[in-house]
Amino acid sequence: MLEVNRGVIEAAEAMGATKFQIVHKVLFSEARAAIVNSITIVTVSYFSYSTIVGIVGGGGIGDFAIRYGFHRFETDILIFTVLIIIFIVQIIQFTGNYFVKRLDKRF
Repeated sequence: MLEVNRGVIEAAEAMGATKFQIVHKVLFSEARAAIVNSITIVTVSYFSYSTIVGIVGGGGIGDFAIRYGFHRFETDILIFTVLIIIFIVQIIQFTGNYFVKRLDKRF
């Protein structure tokens, strides 16, 4: 919400918009792209942190990669799980960037 230009808010106030209308119709609609971008970054960070937690014993795909790929010296399983992790992150990132481009009014 901090990325919204102050002039847009002042213009809405000058036109007689209420506080709710300013928040709902001005601030939220102007900041949608930044909100979606932040959600994308948080989702990728959450996925990477959950993978790291899996490496130290929390389960999940990180645990699978370490237990079956690294400790058993099966490099094909290790490479495959790393490729799956990269693929999932890329899907999340491309999807988030697509929605950011659709919602961004600057371009």
